[in-house]
Amino acid sequence: LITRSATTPLRDHIDSSTSLAAMSSNTAGEPRGSSAPGGILDRAASGGGDGEDVDLASDGRADSPPQRSSVPSHDVARGSGSLATIRARRRRLEHDRLSRMDPRELREEDEADDERTVAAGTVKGASFAGSRRSEAEKRRGRRSDKILTARMESAEHKRAEAAVAAVDAEIVLHTQESGMIETETDMERTYKLTQAELRRDHLDEQTARQIFDLSLDRYGPYAYRYDRSGRRGLLCGRRGHVAVLDCHSLSLKTEFYTNETVRDGTFLHNSTMFALAQKKNVYIYDDGGTEIHRMDEHEDVNRMQFLPYHWLLATVGRQGWLKYHDTSTGNLVSRHRTKLGPCSVMAQNPSNAVMHLGHTRGTVTLWSPASSEYLVKMLCHRGAPVTCLAVDQSGRYMATGGADSTVRIWDLRTYRETHSYFTAGGAPTSLDISQRGVLGIGHGCRATFWKPSALRTKVKDPYMGHSVPGRGPVETLRFRPFEDVCGLGHAGGVSSIVIPGSGEPNLDSAEYNADPYQDGKQRREAEVRALMDKLSPDMIALDPEVVGTVEGSDPRRRLERVRDMQEEANRKEEEEASRPKPQEKKKMRGRSKIQKKLKRKRKNVVDAQVVKLRELREKEREEKVR
Repeated sequence: LITRSATTPLRDHIDSSTSLAAMSSNTAGEPRGSSAPGGILDRAASGGGDGEDVDLASDGRADSPPQRSSVPSHDVARGSGSLATIRARRRRLEHDRLSRMDPRELREEDEADDERTVAAGTVKGASFAGSRRSEAEKRRGRRSDKILTARMESAEHKRAEAAVAAVDAEIVLHTQESGMIETETDMERTYKLTQAELRRDHLDEQTARQIFDLSLDRYGPYAYRYDRSGRRGLLCGRRGHVAVLDCHSLSLKTEFYTNETVRDGTFLHNSTMFALAQKKNVYIYDDGGTEIHRMDEHEDVNRMQFLPYHWLLATVGRQGWLKYHDTSTGNLVSRHRTKLGPCSVMAQNPSNAVMHLGHTRGTVTLWSPASSEYLVKMLCHRGAPVTCLAVDQSGRYMATGGADSTVRIWDLRTYRETHSYFTAGGAPTSLDISQRGVLGIGHGCRATFWKPSALRTKVKDPYMGHSVPGRGPVETLRFRPFEDVCGLGHAGGVSSIVIPGSGEPNLDSAEYNADPYQDGKQRREAEVRALMDKLSPDMIALDPEVVGTVEGSDPRRRLERVRDMQEEANRKEEEEASRPKPQEKKKMRGRSKIQKKLKRKRKNVVDAQVVKLRELREKEREEKVR
């Protein structure tokens, strides 16, 4: 079993082309700084043979550039002092002087030589001057060609290095392959790979630390949640144990006991605040474990979901009420009665923030805070209650698990079933879809994972698997954001495993509270910006593309819509006018109710007897004062 290597065909092509270019440049001419055997300076140092004059242009290699000897110049100066050595040094100095001249100086030098040659009238002098000029031009040209060649080779080398760096950046920053495990032969299967083998043979030290088990038998089963950045993990024991874990350093952030049942928990807008669905109400705590607020409007809650772009906390419980609470203002936005009995299955669609509820009759309903009735109602499992469900990041596919031990995949664009999978070992208890589309199913004492292609078409074999014998069933299965890690909560505690290719490697810096390394100042700024960009609950709809578009300008349709609105308003006014007003009930306590009613009626009636009684009452008051 191997993972994908970072080497690409493009890298191999660049390396091979670079090596070929280097070979061709070396074969075209001799390396710089090397000395050829039998060079001019070597022969000059050895005395030049029998004292003959050594000419620079008649060395047998007229087309090759002058070579520098490996013998130091002071050794040549301490030679035999022969005439050939002196002439060789003189000609080398002349050659250096001519090589440093520019074309204008060369022309002036040639013209002066021609004048001297004409004045002398010797053909030999003229031929010597012409040969010297041609020799200087050739050497000057060879020297410029050599510099140009070196510059071109350097530029080519830099271009190859830049191409390799671009390939590395493409691999690191814009990964097209998600890093899935592949087999070397067709006989191997990836689902047979255990976490122990993966940690021993295929993972680095930092990633291998994410494979661990926390044995917590006294307070289970546990629910395991991550925040949006994947930095914090929330452990919620059914018997009241709550802890916040730092997943990077594997250190404990806070831990406390509520001393009552905890059914569910979730982080709010960032990792500094989280909500717990306790026995009677929902409570909000900070990261230090201090109770901040108690939400009396939410009673007997089973499941909770937080909408980060709308700052809404959605809850559903035993009474079957779906409630939306704005955590930024503290107001209850809306409450809807599902009329389908108790509900303990809840998931949100990340693309449009529509809530999906699974009911005991095998149906799934879609809700929005702007509508008092469900938007869509689907019969997903006939004759079996829905036990879990999940929606992928694109909002196109929904996976539902039922008590009939099947996991069904639904296309939310057509609301039809595409295919299904059978879960051996028990009914599915938890579902989750990672950022890369890996489907995770918790059933019994096992967790099975399927490749992203399993959502579109039916796949024969799963991708990976993991078992927790003696600690099942798996209560919660959640993928960690931006990491190839999956957390399992079960009756025996919490387990963390590595699923290669499940997490998104590219972090979106434009997302608020998604940076796992942000400090306090950055967190405060992100919180303020998120509040300024908060969306209205009325914008939650099945089709999010409708929000912000321009309405059609058909005058006929506009008039019909205005007419319908007026008729609806008039109909409501007529109904209110024709409806009889309810009579107020006059509640009385004690005896003689009829007598008290008569006294109340006669209270405002003024007759002679009432006037006489008032006069007598005033006289009595005056006597008492005296």
